[in-house]
Amino acid sequence: MAAGVMPMAPRVLVVEDEEPLAVVLRYNLEAEGYEVAVAERGDDAEARISEAPPDLVLLDWMLPGLSGIELCRRLRARRDTKDMPIIMLTARGEEAERIRGLVTGADDYVVKPFSLPELMARVRSLLRRASPGMMTELLTAGDIEIDRVTHRVRRSGRELSLGPTEYRLLEFLMQSPGRVFSREQLLDGVWGREVYVEDRTVDVHVGRLRRALNRGAAADPIRTVRGSGYSFDEKF
Repeated sequence: MAAGVMPMAPRVLVVEDEEPLAVVLRYNLEAEGYEVAVAERGDDAEARISEAPPDLVLLDWMLPGLSGIELCRRLRARRDTKDMPIIMLTARGEEAERIRGLVTGADDYVVKPFSLPELMARVRSLLRRASPGMMTELLTAGDIEIDRVTHRVRRSGRELSLGPTEYRLLEFLMQSPGRVFSREQLLDGVWGREVYVEDRTVDVHVGRLRRALNRGAAADPIRTVRGSGYSFDEKF
């Protein structure tokens, strides 16, 4: 069975003028199965949203052209975007600023630097609340199933016991079957770029995941490619 993440790819607009961060966000969102567009200016983002409203906006507070807080206010004032999910990204961590962002209309508020896995979880949660039919709760590949609500994993109908890190690792790999990830990419996608973890930690957790998946199974769905990275094989 081919992997299935979502019946249709939710569209996410990243409004961020720091190019390195925009690249990282785009990469991780696309790895989750989203259709991603990026705007560097607030006024450009407003024009894009007017032409084709996305399903969710990741919005930086400080932007050239039009500030994120003002764009958020304008979106909430429009009938066609008043309910659009908005997550504000900002370096402003003071309580008064967080309150201002939420009062203006942001659904969630994430302070930089942030954990990428946590941000991806917030995106999933907000999309699930805003558009329940858009998010598929069951992720499948071959004879492996992940229930993304209960965090239960089954192989050939048998429930597997995974630790939280092994669960996140399996979910991350299953979202892009056949794609090879380096250890650095797995560290960014599973642990988050702000968390220091040694490269060998990836090998330890991959080993634990493999042992849990392969008990009584004929095929190993995780493979090492020339020693340079790991891939989840959708043809196992």
